[in-house]
Amino acid sequence: RTPRKTQEQFSPGPLTHLSLPDSSEARPQSGADGRSLPGSWTRYRHGHAVLREGVRRCLQQQCEQTVRILHAKVAQKSYGNEKRFFCPPPCVYLAGPGWRVKPVPGQAHQAGETGPLVCGYMGLDGASGSAAETQKLNFEEQPDSREFSCAKTLYISDADKRKHFRLVLRLMLRGGRELGTFHSRLIKVISKPSQKKQSLKNTDLCISSGSKVSLFNRLRSQTVSTRYLSVGDGGFVASARQWAAFTLHLADERCSQGDFPPREGYVRYGSLVQLVCTITGITLPPMIIRKVAKQCALLDVDEPISQLHKCAFQFPGGPPGGGGTYLCLATEKVVLFQASPCPKEANRALLNDNSCWTIIGTESVEFSFSTSLACTREPVTPVPLISTLELSGGGDVATLELHGENFHAGLKVWFGDVEAETMYRSPRSLVCVVPDVAVFGSDWRWLRTPITVPVSLVRTDGLFYPSAFSFTYTPEYSARPGAPGAPAAPAADADALLESIHHEFTRTNFHLFIQT
Repeated sequence: RTPRKTQEQFSPGPLTHLSLPDSSEARPQSGADGRSLPGSWTRYRHGHAVLREGVRRCLQQQCEQTVRILHAKVAQKSYGNEKRFFCPPPCVYLAGPGWRVKPVPGQAHQAGETGPLVCGYMGLDGASGSAAETQKLNFEEQPDSREFSCAKTLYISDADKRKHFRLVLRLMLRGGRELGTFHSRLIKVISKPSQKKQSLKNTDLCISSGSKVSLFNRLRSQTVSTRYLSVGDGGFVASARQWAAFTLHLADERCSQGDFPPREGYVRYGSLVQLVCTITGITLPPMIIRKVAKQCALLDVDEPISQLHKCAFQFPGGPPGGGGTYLCLATEKVVLFQASPCPKEANRALLNDNSCWTIIGTESVEFSFSTSLACTREPVTPVPLISTLELSGGGDVATLELHGENFHAGLKVWFGDVEAETMYRSPRSLVCVVPDVAVFGSDWRWLRTPITVPVSLVRTDGLFYPSAFSFTYTPEYSARPGAPGAPAAPAADADALLESIHHEFTRTNFHLFIQT
C-alpha cells in the first residue's frame, strides 16, 4: 500500500523529511556547550540492497559497540589548594563484540600504526581542555572481556561557580582519529555532606527506593585507604580500583523470610533494604540500614538518608541484648562484624572502622553503535538515545514517534531490516510510518503468532545505532482458506476477505513491547 501522509497528522511542530547531503541541517555544527552536532556525512554509496543486508547482518551478529559511563550523582567542591577527587571515580566501560570486529576497507588502519586500539580523555564540560583539567584513560581488558578505565584525579574547584556540570569523554582510535565525544548525566555540586536532619520537602539529596547507589569505606579520611563494595568471582568483594552500582530496594518487612518484594518511597534509617548488583544481579540478604555517628550505629534514628552520609548495614535477628551483626570488609573480602552494645547508651552499637560505609547515588549512561557498515571517518557522535515510543493512528497509516535525545535529520528508523519513512521533528523527537506487516513475510495474511522486530536507527552514511526497543505486530485469528473445518469463502468475496484481514492487521492491533 502507499500510505497517505499529511503534515497535519503530525502536528504540533513542523516536520522535515530527511535532508540531502547538502542540507544545512546535516552540516558540521558546534554547540555552545561543546557537544558534537551532526556532521556532513557521506551518503551510503553501496545501494539500498547492500545497506539492508548490512543491517540484517548487524542484527544477527550483534556487532555493536557500547560505551558506558558510570559516575556519582553529586560531587564535593574543592576549596583553596585542596583537591577533593571525585569519589567514587568516574568509570568508563567499553563492551560489545564490535570492538573486536575488523574495520571495513575504508576504515583500515594506516601502515605503521601501533599501540592500543582506543584511548580516552575525560574532563569537565566547559573546561579549557588543558592537560591539567583532563585525565588520560588507558583501557585494560577485564575477565568479562570488557575494557575498563577510570579517572581518579578529577575534581571541581571553588573557582567554578556552577551548581551542575557534566563529564566529557573523548575517545580516540589508534592513529589519532576521533571516535566521538560522549557526555555524562548532570552532576550536582555540593559543598559538603549535609549534617542536618533531612526533610522530604527537599528531596534533592535524598535517596529513593529503586535508585542506584555506591558504597565505599575510607579509614581516617585517607584517599589511599578507600575500598569500594564491588562484585567479583561470583561474590561481593572490597576493591581499591573498581566499584559497582547497586540498586537499593526498600524491602517489605511483613513478608515471610526469603520473600522481600521491593517497595516505593524514600529510604529512611531503620528500614529493611536489599542491595542488588546492576550488572550481575547478585544480591545481599536483606539488611537494616543504620545511621553512623562517632563510630556508633544509631538504632533509634528514622530520618531520610542523604548523599555522602555514613551508614552501616545490620543483618536482622541475633541474640537479644547484643550489638548485632554488620556488613564489614577485611582487606579485599566482605565479612561480618559482631558489634557490641554501647555501655553508656542503649540505643547505640559500637562498630569498627571497616563496618562504616559512605553511601552515594550513582548515574550511568550507555551509547551503542556499530561502525561495521559506515564508509566514513567521521565521529560516531552524537549517539541518539531512545527513551520512549508512542504509537498513533491505525487503518492505512500508523505512525510511531520516538522520544529521546540527540536526534537529527540524518537519521532513519528501521524496523528489523526494513527502512521506515522517517520525519525529523526536533532533537528530541522523530516520527516514522510503521511499515506494512506484509514486508516481513509472504504468509502475513495467515499468521497465528505475533511478529517482533527490533527498532534501530541508521545514519545517512550507514552508521548503525541499535536500541533496547522492539515493535510487535499482533494478528487477530483468521483461518487460512482450505484449512480443515474452515468454511469456504465464495470466490466473489475473496478480495473482500483479504482486504478485511489486511485492515485487521493495520487498524488498531499494533502493540509495543519494550525490552530492557
